[in-house]
Amino acid sequence: MNGRGLIVTGGSRGIGAATARRAARDGWQVVVNYHGNAAAAEAVVQAIADSGGDAIAVQGDVAREADVLALFDRAEAAFGPVGGLVNNAGILDRAAPLSEISSARWQRVLQVNATGSFLAAREAVRRMTAAATGGVIVNLSSMAAPLGAANEFVDYAASKGAVESMTIGLAREVGRAGIRVNAVRPGLIDTDIHGDAGIPDRARALAASVPLGRAGSAAEVAEAIVWLLSDAASYVTGAILPVSGGR
Repeated sequence: MNGRGLIVTGGSRGIGAATARRAARDGWQVVVNYHGNAAAAEAVVQAIADSGGDAIAVQGDVAREADVLALFDRAEAAFGPVGGLVNNAGILDRAAPLSEISSARWQRVLQVNATGSFLAAREAVRRMTAAATGGVIVNLSSMAAPLGAANEFVDYAASKGAVESMTIGLAREVGRAGIRVNAVRPGLIDTDIHGDAGIPDRARALAASVPLGRAGSAAEVAEAIVWLLSDAASYVTGAILPVSGGR
């Protein structure tokens, strides 16, 4: 793979931030995309710089096509052809049964999580194909996809199911172009996304339900993502990798 520029969407916190920092250790030049928290994104960039890596922060809403195009333009201007994409940006609303989910909420969750991943993946494929460099895409799914997230986040689960189907289909489309496409399926991970759902202690409260007896960390998920980005996973495409402690 020629391009060492890596875009991490939603890279200012949680799994995205951990992935950006870990990928930089492997020599990736990282574009930390963020939606609203510029200070958090710049802190990730500074941490990478302090460790001898290269990174920039780029604001953009992945649900907006114009923002996604601008994100790739900035990445190429900074680091040349994009060699990797981590589709991490996602949102989670308050826990609620499906009967209480509004149409507006459903559409927003699908727009960010599914359509946002589609827009970024499509742009990555277009540019990797045009540059004839090949590349790697890692999409973020969730154990919510196979489990369904009943009484909590059926909309979120549905959005991640869409991401998984896209991962498999796209991998089969672009393999001959030297582009690998995989997904990571995190389980119960101790990040602040649970606070977005109004349940900040959810990971700790449910830890006993995990076969390994604990919640996972963002750093553990990042290790799986960066492995899929690496040449060590050169014969892996169309895979959905659970990082769930057996849950």
